[in-house]
Amino acid sequence: MANAGKRLLRWIGPQLASWIIRLLYATMRIDYVNREAADAYWQQGNPVILAFWHDQLLLMIKGYYGPEARILISPSGDGELIARTMACFGQGAVRGSSSRGGAAALRGMVKLAREPFDLVVTPDGPKGPRHAVKMGVVQLAKLTRRPVLPMAFVASKGHRFNSWDRFLLPYPFARGVYAFGDVLTFAEHETLDEFAVRLETAMKENTAQAVAYLEEQGVSAV
Repeated sequence: MANAGKRLLRWIGPQLASWIIRLLYATMRIDYVNREAADAYWQQGNPVILAFWHDQLLLMIKGYYGPEARILISPSGDGELIARTMACFGQGAVRGSSSRGGAAALRGMVKLAREPFDLVVTPDGPKGPRHAVKMGVVQLAKLTRRPVLPMAFVASKGHRFNSWDRFLLPYPFARGVYAFGDVLTFAEHETLDEFAVRLETAMKENTAQAVAYLEEQGVSAV
């Protein structure tokens, strides 16, 4: 019975999650900040490495309007549900994390970089520390020489879970903001640590610009 329940969850869960995501997005008032940073690449057919923080991932798929993506997702049970949910939106997954299957996942992402897919990572996942860039995305940027595009999502109303990442569940009818930072490319003589610091700073600044936009509208980010 337990196995049957798990199979049922794997079938129903992603479908339900995809409809919740669509419903939440449909009720919200959405704005974009610095969208031209993404347009400069996507309109010309140039794929990127898309990077955003783990706590912001729930509605990120609805703010993505690139060609097609392959998303790095943990090989855990929760990761399986996330991967199946992303498949409902037509996006593929590469399974692996910094703690499980990391080397194989990195090789898979590097191989996919030969194809016209965006590569998507949450640099502080799957277990933190929160808003701290790990080396996986840094190595991916160095090996592929692809530009990294910071992306962020904030909302005016929602619930923050008591988890390591303080995961955000936006409320219906909240205001939401997707923000893009300027792209970063691994420099010729740059070290891994130097790029990690530069990327982490850029991602934090990008989230801050999304928060600042909401505040300019007279509301605060949750």
